[in-house]
Amino acid sequence: MQDLSTSPPQLQSIDKAIVDAILSARIQPGTRLSENQLAALFSVSRTRVREAMMRLEARCIVTVSPRRGWFVSEPSAEEARHVYGARRIVEYGLLRSMPALTPSDLAALHRHLEDEKLAIASADRQRLTCLMGDFHIRLAEIVGNPVLTEVLRDLTARTILISLMYQSDFHALQSHEGHCAIVAALEANAPEQAAALAIRHLDEVEEGLDLTRQPDPLADLRRSLQPETEAGPRPAADMLKTTHRHTQKENP
Repeated sequence: MQDLSTSPPQLQSIDKAIVDAILSARIQPGTRLSENQLAALFSVSRTRVREAMMRLEARCIVTVSPRRGWFVSEPSAEEARHVYGARRIVEYGLLRSMPALTPSDLAALHRHLEDEKLAIASADRQRLTCLMGDFHIRLAEIVGNPVLTEVLRDLTARTILISLMYQSDFHALQSHEGHCAIVAALEANAPEQAAALAIRHLDEVEEGLDLTRQPDPLADLRRSLQPETEAGPRPAADMLKTTHRHTQKENP
């Protein structure tokens, strides 16, 4: 993916690392992003980190809390509706303007669909989350407009944060079938049909959200204090999860 940014490489690395972690569901909404730790990790000054965080804040990927620091965004229900509305507009226009797919494009999309199928078979939800979002970014890359690709990349990252907060059930097979239908329409050189299918697909995904859900601010602490005899051993994913804002007191 082409990067249009003119910022220093260190800034691009921090930005990309955080967005990539969201796109692959390796980082949760509300995760605290310590300036000190990021500065040490990327071997840059806290000023550089702060500049990267401000760029991500402008893209609605992170938020800042006075005297507490930077956090991965926790989209509200209203923001979720706006994000899906924006994705419908962007992806409908994108698919209507899709050029005829080359054999290489088709091969790449079919490989991607096969990867989705394998991830479903192995019940690898984290990989599935990454693949489901990456499918839409791949379509933007085929169009060849890097500005559009970056817009859709950010919208997809925000969609993943929304799903992590509000999606009670993960309908992976339904999403995969929606992707297959879009590719079949593009393969038949029917961009209007592909665009309509994309709208239906996004409608189905949004309908699967429970926007009335309220996050449990004590979820991590509750799991930590629950005896293993009651809860069983904690899954590795939970044990590796970064602590969220409600358990962090350190200044950035």
